[in-house]
Amino acid sequence: ARAASAADGSSAESAPDAPASDMPCVLDLSVANYLLDPLKSSYEADDVAAGILNETLPSLKERFGKEDPAGLAAAGDERALRWYFDEALTAFRAAAPSWEKLTEQGLTALYTQIELPQIVTLARMEAEGVLVLRDELEAYGRALSVRIGELEQEIYEAAGGIPFNINSTRQLGDVLFVRLGIPGGKKTKTGWSTAADVLEKLAPQWPIAGLVLEYRTYTKLRSTYAEGLAGFIRADGRIHSRFHQTVTATGRISSSDPNLQNIPVRMELGRQIRKVFAAAEGCRFADADYSQIELRVLAHLSGDEALIEAYRDAQDIHAITASKVFHVPLEEVTSEQRRNAKAVNFGIVYGISAFGLSSGLSISRAEALDYIDEYFRTYPKVKAFIDASVERAKKHGYAVTMAGRRRPIPELRSSNFMTRSFGERAAMNSPVQGSAADIIKIAMNRVERRLRAEGLKARLVLQIHDELLVEAPEAEVSAVEDILREEMEAAVTLAVKLEADVHVGRTWEEAH
Repeated sequence: ARAASAADGSSAESAPDAPASDMPCVLDLSVANYLLDPLKSSYEADDVAAGILNETLPSLKERFGKEDPAGLAAAGDERALRWYFDEALTAFRAAAPSWEKLTEQGLTALYTQIELPQIVTLARMEAEGVLVLRDELEAYGRALSVRIGELEQEIYEAAGGIPFNINSTRQLGDVLFVRLGIPGGKKTKTGWSTAADVLEKLAPQWPIAGLVLEYRTYTKLRSTYAEGLAGFIRADGRIHSRFHQTVTATGRISSSDPNLQNIPVRMELGRQIRKVFAAAEGCRFADADYSQIELRVLAHLSGDEALIEAYRDAQDIHAITASKVFHVPLEEVTSEQRRNAKAVNFGIVYGISAFGLSSGLSISRAEALDYIDEYFRTYPKVKAFIDASVERAKKHGYAVTMAGRRRPIPELRSSNFMTRSFGERAAMNSPVQGSAADIIKIAMNRVERRLRAEGLKARLVLQIHDELLVEAPEAEVSAVEDILREEMEAAVTLAVKLEADVHVGRTWEEAH
């Protein structure tokens, strides 16, 4: 409650004997220590004690195993009461040095202006939840089962008409590399490898490999969503996913129980999962999605005039890139050229290599390298920005976002080439991806505050990467559309305009 009042800007009394007078009235030690070291896997009391106080505190699991300390404490168990005392004392003693470290690293504004309000925004989203249509979910499961059955028969036919256990790595490996004699297989200690990367290389020439990949995708959709989501529907008919702000190194929000961040959108049956999420009776969803936010951030951070100009003229950035990279007039750019340019545009953000681009576009490595080299000739300041980002990370040991978020990159100091290469890619993409993550958090907080400030009943219910979903009474839909667009586009000021696409629908699929 105190965190909520503080983040909303209302009064909240200071804690008695607060260890540092310049600290905000609420200091979440888990979030604060996440900002100090986002690579750790946990930020519980024992982790904070070790990292900040240089003391050893037994973990919850070490003390209680699978027992519930809350239940034990309620029954007066002395061990549990002692745990809560130790936890509170650790938090109190670690507060001042944690705040001092945040101050030293220039992270106090990030904490107070973005992360602290975010705690409240996420808590309210979890409490709201999102309605799930059980009938639609069951129908979705049946549709998946039909397709899975069709794929099974197609795989059996491609294997010579003999059924086998597709889910058995050993049986599948024997079918592919022994019975069918497909070349290029990898032999391991336990048999033939049928990992995704192996099958992806075989798929262009051997259709059975592509069918197996598709089969795996649909069986995962069925188990994870068609069957898995049903177990998370509560008595109110809604799923209340948990949202986490101390998990990813880049600052992105993640979700669990269930994870709604990884819903596949590239295939039709994957996209259709959104049909099962619906607005309540008398309400509609307003869905807002940032348009190419990472490329816009890249244009801003690099200061590349050609990239900035393309956005200011509201041009098709992928077609513009294709025109320049492939040296053809804009009006003559083909759909394939635009697709390839799009892969390069987004690949640059993620530090893609010529090998990665060649695999993604099914072209030679030399051709992919030409694409990348031509891209950098087209946007030279992007290349300069990327090189400078890597050099800064090597010098300081971390990458930094527009909001000052730090992403440590210890891999840059590794003697292993592959590990060091990973570090260089992280140094390239962390400033852009991390800044985009900061921007969506700012936007979420702004939208949440605005909805409440205007006394609306509409509520933010989901955040999926660069997308926000608001459930609104029909009478408020128009106002909510304006709020989403205005608050998202005003989240930060860049050299190019932030754009948010807003759509409305009864279900998430209709609104997307």
